[in-house]
Amino acid sequence: MKKIIRVWDLPIRLFHWLLVLCIIGSLISANLGGNAIQWHAYFGYCILTLLIFRIVWGFIGSTHARFASFFPKPAIVIVYLRKSTPHYLGHNPLGAISVFALLLVLSVQACTGLFVDDEVAFQGPLAKYVSESTIALLSEIHESNQVLIYALIAIHISAIWYYNKFKGENLIKPMISGDKEIDPSQQVNDLSSDLGQPSQDGALQRGLALLILSVIAMAVGYFIAK
Repeated sequence: MKKIIRVWDLPIRLFHWLLVLCIIGSLISANLGGNAIQWHAYFGYCILTLLIFRIVWGFIGSTHARFASFFPKPAIVIVYLRKSTPHYLGHNPLGAISVFALLLVLSVQACTGLFVDDEVAFQGPLAKYVSESTIALLSEIHESNQVLIYALIAIHISAIWYYNKFKGENLIKPMISGDKEIDPSQQVNDLSSDLGQPSQDGALQRGLALLILSVIAMAVGYFIAK
């Protein structure tokens, strides 16, 4: 009989899928142009809110959501690449690199977008506080950074396909249900420290996450409106 372990708490799962939807909406609205650029900004503000929440949750969230539990130390990455380590319930070392890289490039995109001014359809809420040369620089970074975002998304999707196809590990299902199934006969291949640390995902945990997200959303909204 397989053992069920809660790996991803509800706040992390909602963050993940809301971020996916916001990124898709942001890309579509950016390519449509015209009046849709305002929706591009709205999606950008939502992404910024979600990113701030993820950073906070990375320090106070459940076991496998915390950055300390999957920080990709070089030595661990090298050992993992040599295929001499057990399976990971949470992010493996390569997945951890992907997570941190995505958080970084998306943060750069969201922050630089606050300073963009196309002098036609959109002006970022912070553009009026900086010089034209600064606006030009940050706008260029905002435009160029899209390439990194596309590349990392492609790598992320390819990794999901690879693990499902060649390693028989479905990475999407646990991000929906929150649980991973562990075959007792295969436990020797799993990181023992992971097996004893299921993520907390009760009402208190979820309530705290909702409170934090609400405060962040109100702060971002006030900041932008001001």
